Amino acid sequence: MTSTIEMKKLSSKNIVSPKGFTAAGVHCGLKHKKKDLAILVSEVPASVAGVFTTNAVQAAPLKVTKEVVYETKKMQAVIVNSGNANACTGKQGLLDAYEMQLLAAQKLGIASSLVGVASTGVIGEIMKMEPVKKGVELLNPDSKLESGIDFSQAILTTDTVMKNTTYATIIDGKEVIVSGTAKGSGMIEPNMATMLGFITTDANIASEELQKALSSVTDCTFNSITVDGDTSTNDTVIVMANGLAGNDPLSPAHSDWENFYTALRLVSEDLAKSIARDGEGATKLIEVEVDGAVSDEEARKIAKTVVGSPLVKTAVFGCDANWGRIIAAVGYSGAVIDPDKITIKIGGATMVENGEPIQFSEEALIEILKQHEVKIFVSLEVGKGHGFAWGCDLTYDYVQINASYRS
Repeated sequence: MTSTIEMKKLSSKNIVSPKGFTAAGVHCGLKHKKKDLAILVSEVPASVAGVFTTNAVQAAPLKVTKEVVYETKKMQAVIVNSGNANACTGKQGLLDAYEMQLLAAQKLGIASSLVGVASTGVIGEIMKMEPVKKGVELLNPDSKLESGIDFSQAILTTDTVMKNTTYATIIDGKEVIVSGTAKGSGMIEPNMATMLGFITTDANIASEELQKALSSVTDCTFNSITVDGDTSTNDTVIVMANGLAGNDPLSPAHSDWENFYTALRLVSEDLAKSIARDGEGATKLIEVEVDGAVSDEEARKIAKTVVGSPLVKTAVFGCDANWGRIIAAVGYSGAVIDPDKITIKIGGATMVENGEPIQFSEEALIEILKQHEVKIFVSLEVGKGHGFAWGCDLTYDYVQINASYRS
């Protein structure tokens, strides 16, 4: 293991920045005006890893992509559309997903088994394939940063902003880049949500090791966010690693493993927090940190319960320092706690210490709660577990957006 992790955030880079990746995004007609069809391509077949929704109802594209991830174990491209989830669409939906895979493969001149498919949008509507067919012909992927932006724009639904992040690290003396883009704004729970995430890297790593790393990273990033408690049918996070950086194959035994793992975690955490921050109608990002749980898993469980509580979310929206809602959520989380050892802080101001209420300045707390990022800290003192979760406030606009999503 390296004693010092070498890491640099590259604010001017995006999904096409790792060596050998190209992308494109166009408007094909699935949505009224905005870009709605995109493709991400590796110069060579890449190692691949994926994590998917826990919903028992899964959209047709997931079946196609899972075959690529778990059976082919290599991916060279993924075609993505917004405006239609192709979920709950029966046999026709699966045929359409396979047709999208074939259209992309033919466009690129590669095997269909190397192409993943992802869709997001309205559930229960049959895909309009004619616009997709025409759109595929318009897709001309290249490595320009603008093309990476086009890709990021084309995958959005109710998102208000694009979500991009990139880190560079050093492995075997060579620069390795890990970059990601995502969409997600509502239905963000539990274990991902109406979210799509795509991560590219030029690191040399086998699919099996990449899958282990992604699964581990997902637990403390994508699985630690919530917006509204609903679980989507289409959640997908894909990582493609094409090896063009030229480093020796990565595994936990590699001396620079922590550099790669940390870059993957930071990209995933940035994307997860961006999704929580951009929750439908949200005005604030809420971060909950839990310390002293019996395990890291229990700490994340408690943090996610607190940040997912509608009463906590509305209190933050209303700038109400109602710590009773926080301690109640801790209590019903199902985790091991001792009520007499709980300490709660909001933005550094102590509300409860060792189970006893502490006097605080209401005016000072209102100012803390007015900030765009609100941090809640919970100490349990029953173990050494530590974890985070991220979410957003619950606003009037959330109801308005989701009351008219189809229409």
